[in-house]
Amino acid sequence: MRHAKKAATNLVQRDADAKAKGKCGREGAAACARHVASYTATQGLALYAADRYLRLGLNWKRAAAGLAVSALTHYAVDRCAGHWPEDDDQAPLLVRAAHATGKGDWLKGAQDAPALIDQALHKGLLVLAAAVTAGPAR
Repeated sequence: MRHAKKAATNLVQRDADAKAKGKCGREGAAACARHVASYTATQGLALYAADRYLRLGLNWKRAAAGLAVSALTHYAVDRCAGHWPEDDDQAPLLVRAAHATGKGDWLKGAQDAPALIDQALHKGLLVLAAAVTAGPAR
């Protein structure tokens, strides 16, 4: 099953948004924006709860910056949903980059490749967002 056709992949994502977030045009952009907004709000609430409960003393400017990094990168990755096998000029930038770095045959041939690259990118970019959040205050 292609990633764009999957049902909601998290508790706050609507099924309709999960199916449409990779579509071209306004419908896909709006669905992805709704998903990223609910995802980021959930992250923010979880971060706030962890900070309060664990007394982490997070710098909220850095936390806001980390949440922004997470939201922007999550949007960029999710707009690629359903497009990973494509290798033309109309494909999203991340898809074209994946093909340019030699992932094209895998993305076209392995049924689970789109989901695997999606999750690898999400996890790697979350590490970047966490580093921004946890970095030293200035």
